[in-house]
Amino acid sequence: MATKVMHFNQKKHVSHFKHHSSQTTKHVVKETSSRKSSSKSAHQVQHAQATEAMAEPAYTVPAFRQRSPDDVEEYQRVTSNVGKGLASIQEELHRMRVATKTQVENIAIKREVQEMMHKVPMRTETNTPPDFLVALRSHTVWEKTPVKLFCTVGGHPRPIVKWYKGGKPVDPLSVPGKYKIESKYGVHSLIISRCVVSDTAEYSAVATNSHGSVTSKATVIVKRAGGAYESCQLFGQVPYLTKIHPSKLEITLLDKFGVSFGTEGGSIRLACTMVVVPDLPNVPPLAEWYRDDKLLKPGKLVEIKVGGGSASLNLPHLAKDDEGLYTLRMWTKDGTAEHSAYLFVKDAVPSVAGAPGAPISVKAFDINSDYVLVAWKPPNLTKEAPITGYFVDKRESGSTTWSQCNDSPVKVCKYPVHGLSAGHAYHFRVRAVNSAGMSRASRESDKVTALDPAERERLQVIQLDGKHEVVIKADDVEGVPSAPGQVVATRNTKSSVFVQWDPPKHANKLMGYYIDASVIGSKEWSPCNHKPYKHTRFVVHGLTPGETYVFRVQAVNVYGLSEESQESSPISVEPAIERGVEYATPGAPHGITMLSCDGASITIAWKSPKHRGGSKITAYYVDKRDADSLTWQEVNTAPTQTRTYKVDGLTEGTFYEFKVQAGNLAGVGVPSAPSLPLKCEAWTAPEPGPAYDLAASEVRGDSLVLLWKAPVYIGASAITGYIVEMAKKGHSYHPQNEVPVTHRYLRVTGLEEGAVYTFKVKAVNAEGVGKASEPSEPVVARALPGTQEIQLGVDEDTGDIFLSLEACEISETSKFVWSKNYKEITDCPRVTVETKGKLSKLIFVNPDVNDLGAFSVIVTDTDGVSASHTLTEDALNTLLELSYNIRHPIVPLKHHLNYEVLEKGHVRFWLQCLKLSSAATYRFIVNDKEVTSSESNKISHDVKTGVIQMVMDHFTKLNEGTYTVQVHDGRAKNQSSLVLVGNVFKTVYKEAEFQRSEHIRKQGPHFAEYLSYKVDDDCTVLLVCKVANVKKETAFHWFKDDEEIVLETPPNVMSGTVALPITMFSRKDQGHYKAKLSDDKGKDTSVFDISGQVFDDIINDIAHIAGSSASELVLQCTPEGIRLQCYMKYYTEEIRTAWLHKDTKISSSEKMRIAGTAEMAWMQIRDPTEKEKGHYSIQIMDATKSYTRTFDLSGQAYTDAYEEYLRLKAAAFAEKNRGRVVGGLPDVVTIMELKTLSLTCTVWGDPSPEVTWFKNEQEVVSTEHAKITFEANKYSSLTINNVTPEDSGKYSINVRNKYGGEFVEITVSVYKQGETPPEPKLGGRQATPVPLSSKAPTPAQTPTPAQTPTPSLRSSKSPTPTPKSPTPSRSLKSPSPARSFKSPTPPRK
Repeated sequence: MATKVMHFNQKKHVSHFKHHSSQTTKHVVKETSSRKSSSKSAHQVQHAQATEAMAEPAYTVPAFRQRSPDDVEEYQRVTSNVGKGLASIQEELHRMRVATKTQVENIAIKREVQEMMHKVPMRTETNTPPDFLVALRSHTVWEKTPVKLFCTVGGHPRPIVKWYKGGKPVDPLSVPGKYKIESKYGVHSLIISRCVVSDTAEYSAVATNSHGSVTSKATVIVKRAGGAYESCQLFGQVPYLTKIHPSKLEITLLDKFGVSFGTEGGSIRLACTMVVVPDLPNVPPLAEWYRDDKLLKPGKLVEIKVGGGSASLNLPHLAKDDEGLYTLRMWTKDGTAEHSAYLFVKDAVPSVAGAPGAPISVKAFDINSDYVLVAWKPPNLTKEAPITGYFVDKRESGSTTWSQCNDSPVKVCKYPVHGLSAGHAYHFRVRAVNSAGMSRASRESDKVTALDPAERERLQVIQLDGKHEVVIKADDVEGVPSAPGQVVATRNTKSSVFVQWDPPKHANKLMGYYIDASVIGSKEWSPCNHKPYKHTRFVVHGLTPGETYVFRVQAVNVYGLSEESQESSPISVEPAIERGVEYATPGAPHGITMLSCDGASITIAWKSPKHRGGSKITAYYVDKRDADSLTWQEVNTAPTQTRTYKVDGLTEGTFYEFKVQAGNLAGVGVPSAPSLPLKCEAWTAPEPGPAYDLAASEVRGDSLVLLWKAPVYIGASAITGYIVEMAKKGHSYHPQNEVPVTHRYLRVTGLEEGAVYTFKVKAVNAEGVGKASEPSEPVVARALPGTQEIQLGVDEDTGDIFLSLEACEISETSKFVWSKNYKEITDCPRVTVETKGKLSKLIFVNPDVNDLGAFSVIVTDTDGVSASHTLTEDALNTLLELSYNIRHPIVPLKHHLNYEVLEKGHVRFWLQCLKLSSAATYRFIVNDKEVTSSESNKISHDVKTGVIQMVMDHFTKLNEGTYTVQVHDGRAKNQSSLVLVGNVFKTVYKEAEFQRSEHIRKQGPHFAEYLSYKVDDDCTVLLVCKVANVKKETAFHWFKDDEEIVLETPPNVMSGTVALPITMFSRKDQGHYKAKLSDDKGKDTSVFDISGQVFDDIINDIAHIAGSSASELVLQCTPEGIRLQCYMKYYTEEIRTAWLHKDTKISSSEKMRIAGTAEMAWMQIRDPTEKEKGHYSIQIMDATKSYTRTFDLSGQAYTDAYEEYLRLKAAAFAEKNRGRVVGGLPDVVTIMELKTLSLTCTVWGDPSPEVTWFKNEQEVVSTEHAKITFEANKYSSLTINNVTPEDSGKYSINVRNKYGGEFVEITVSVYKQGETPPEPKLGGRQATPVPLSSKAPTPAQTPTPAQTPTPSLRSSKSPTPTPKSPTPSRSLKSPSPARSFKSPTPPRK
């Protein structure tokens, strides 16, 4: 069985130990000794002694009741030795652990010093002032643990280091064993052993030599590890220094107990579930339960359980003493996690109807050997009869029999009980009596042993009923307290109300208060609490939603209940706001900081809660406690409305913690987290204290305004300015203003939108820069959605100058707070404030230069809605002028007097008023003479539009002069004038005459729209006009340069639109175009000049269409060279184009010829060489844009094109030099028989060709009848003498050389004399080129005729041509190669 480990509160009751405890202890000590075997010899000696003390012989302890006196004596001797041995081991282990830690720290310090010495270059020992190579470092440690501050100091001569705590020298002799100061090798250290909360302070090391001094500072914060118990001798356990302390756990509370209600005699369980990290089965969390700040301990009335993810408190036997505020406090890694809720315990059903409730809080005082003084608290009475007295009962501990102590009831809440037996233990209880009967008995008191006290207090005896006497202190004879003061009830939740009251003027040892409630109209009072409540504010739970209640309060002391207070005002039970209790009351304030201390008081400040609840915060309550205590004390019973408070009555040198609660109409919210321990020590520094209440306003994406309040502690002289420091998240603080500002605000610019910033403020006086304020709340540099700025304007009705802001968001409790130069405007006669909904106006009463400055507004209870505007002198003067005009009204004019020339030459004079009533009057004055409305001068007005006008039918030269309109509308008036003289009048008159002539022109056929041009998609230019007032008989004619243009289709005037198309537009189409329209009603003419800019505009429009339709460049080979072609809808040389080779512009030349046709633009490279390789492009430009088409003439593309060019060049050469018939032969010959036929022709070829004649495809041989001649290689003839019908047929001649030849046919018909000549049958000619040898393929379109044998005049057996060689017609030209080469021509778009 393992040794049982018990808490120190339990171990003192243990009176015997078993044998296995000693054995286990010995085993543990041996293991510990072996682990520590490497320690120094002195340690080993002490450790051996402790082990030897533990190595006593083992004893078998018999049952306690069976021990003999000798055994008991021996047992006690062994127990004493074991206890001493364990104490020695624990002390030695602790000392060794501290020594080891010190050695490790010394080694680390030496390494750091060595590293610093390596980093610092060696230098000669010269006189230098002190310098901290390693500065002090701040520490946060747990209570009862040591801390070591160290620093490394350089300088020559060697500096002397002195240590200070809070500005006072540290004296190790003042508290022996507390401080230890060391100095080795330039490393200086201060060791503080067993830290307590009061050791929290700023420590400084001051190094001094003959050349100066330097200071390094660090802060030590000592945290109290809640629940840490004192070191005790726990048998069988290694000292707890090595175990995981529960305060190292991370705990998050989940499901929490709420306000609970119980009944006297019943039971109740309060529980919270939690998440524990790490969740170790052998290390449960440390939980503490409190009732009204009093720690509860487990017992028969209190059961506490922790583990399994929950902490619970079970009260199995409820009494009214159990009523109160229960708090669960879990000690965690970061401090404590707490939750509180109230438990109400009501009276049980009395045994007799109308009997009072049981008394509560029965306690015994002035304990003596034969009597004790029993005191209690009276129960709360509402509808019961008054209490007539009390009966006190007692019983001895261990007995269940109660005996009544007094025969008749006592009327006060104290009673001396006599007749006790010295040394006996007793319990007491009390019962109350009224006219209806006896109450239930109270809960019995704690056990009391009747023993004489070491010292008696001065007592006074009061006789009661002549038989009994009450013993009380002499200064307690005062009576019941006076009634409490005013009671105020406010909304909290749908079932609770917050009640607060003023304390009684005469407290008389006040025990607390009872609060009663009554439903309006019932006239019955019910108790709200059954145990006196010590504070002056209370939340009444368990009310009926929708009911209306009033409340009253009674004070309680030992003599009974006071008179009832006055009733509160009626209040309906309903939630403060709809979203629930967590939003009804304010959240917790935060950021508690100390502003000043004079040794007897501390001034603190705090920040507002982030959630203000359902109404404006109207109260703050401050509590305090000694840093070494757990009990909180109220500081202010009366609420404070400011966020600063001076706490008096403090003890100098003591550390205090503070917490703050905020209250509103819904009640008091949750308290803040406790502040850090603040030492009550008088501030004597000459520099100012910290500024406080930092707030960001007017937050935008790149700027904000920081506001703060002046320090409470100003130092030795007046504050002269402030320095603002800013830190971006993740960066250090740096100042925003080099020169201190004298006012308490600063606009910070240059922020990064979306970044997070914090700020600090330091006050400056003549002595220097003071302590920095606490950091502000983090501010995100981003404007609220919908943020608007302040508008400056003038009221159109009253003429008041105002500043206005429309808030982007607002709540029911929001207020607009206006400030000038960031000082709140309160009761100022110079301005008034009007607020309606989201809009607020600051109206100036009599504005002047005294009102110049920066005006700002903040909307409270929002997420920071605020803005500012600086009123300058120029802006004020402008507004004053506008205000004057409004307050001295004139008829506002939207448009002053103006003129307009209408059709028929009428002239309209008009002006427009912004507003015009039906009662307005006006008059027109021309050259100082009033003009009235007439047929020639029509005057009228329109109230809706505010237009006043006069229309003059006939405007002549006599109307030159000044025109004025005077308007009166109520008190307002105005006038406007227009001067029409000189050139201005001439312009108006000319326009009027033109409109008059236009009107006359439009009486007959006329042009509704004069000639203009447009370009169709096919690049056809159209001259277009619109005609009106025409008929079928109306004639329309076109002219160019006074020459009529006759169209194939006459214009159709009845369509209303007439157009003249100009196809293939070019420079030749420039000229003066005219359109004439006429009939019996009149005529009209429109002219259009196409030249200059108009011509350029037309060309640009054509270029736009052509460029958009242009194809990519296409390669075309010719016998002359390589041609690049770009097809488009229309091309003319007037279109601006540019050809480029390798981004260099090409000019037209013999080598590079640029030209085009109506369908394309082309550029030909004559006799191409390697230099012409590269990238080619054409740019087609219109007025605004250019269109580029490209072709890469390089690589294989160039090789193929060049071969095709050579082939075509050779083919052209052959075509030029082949044999051919130049002329002389007819196609058909008709001849009478016996005549002589001579067929003679001229032939040509280079070299000279051969000539062969054929008849009916058979070669003709020269004979006497048919003689063939060929002279000078140029002239060939076939002469047939005395032709006969047999000579009729088809004759042909074949002229041929090595490049090819030509085959020409002649049809000969011979008829007899007297016959009709036959119908001629045409022959033809056909070229027969010789195929050329070329690598490039011959285009498919090139026909290849069959080879024709060359006839020879010298050979009689010449071959006959094959029938497959058709004879071509004479007009057929030689075939041409295909148009393109490997780049087919794209279809025309």
